[in-house]
Amino acid sequence: MGVSDHAAFIRANTAIESAPLVPEIKLHLASAVTPLWHATEASLEHAQLPPPYWAFAWPGGQALARYILDRPEIVRGKTVLDLGAGSGIAAIAAALAGAAQVTAAEIDPFAATAIDLNAALNGIAMSARPSGNFRIHTSDVLSTAPQPHDVILAGDMAYEKPLADRLFPWLLAGAAERAAPGTGLEKSRFVMLGDPGRAYLPKTGLERLASYIVPTSLDLEDRATRETSVWRLI
Repeated sequence: MGVSDHAAFIRANTAIESAPLVPEIKLHLASAVTPLWHATEASLEHAQLPPPYWAFAWPGGQALARYILDRPEIVRGKTVLDLGAGSGIAAIAAALAGAAQVTAAEIDPFAATAIDLNAALNGIAMSARPSGNFRIHTSDVLSTAPQPHDVILAGDMAYEKPLADRLFPWLLAGAAERAAPGTGLEKSRFVMLGDPGRAYLPKTGLERLASYIVPTSLDLEDRATRETSVWRLI
């Protein structure tokens, strides 16, 4: 399937809605979980692509987006990387809050298309050019050395051990690079995580910045709401 096929599939199987915690941002979201999951499995049977995580505004991403929109000075005029961007909600929030450049990193091609569509819904023009202020990166960022972004976001990425084992050393390396003496970047180092209590969130090295009660679907979570925190890596 090509990008146009991905876009057609997303439009046909989602509705334009807002996440409960972030009504300012419109997204292509699945209103019915099971039919979309089955439709995606059928479409991707031979492609071996991930399930449609991009069609849901997960609590961690919502919390990050809410925090950024309420405190735009955190990203205003800065470069932002959103890891495992999913629907793109946190990346879009950063762009709306005035970030100088936003990179939404997402290896799932369906998610990359969903981010493009969602950015357009919110008046953000996606650009593949290095100079563009909103772009989508589809390679595995965690397989390369951290680049010098001012702010790094990671929403709801501590849900499985193999990913967490790759993610947190990478984030620590990125934070250490930002704090290197003589770089002049010490004051701009900021790594933020949005997490609703996933199993593999580190127990140390984090500072809680805010907490939210996020409504969730019982089809996806084991409860109707999740207390979700925004953490800063320290």
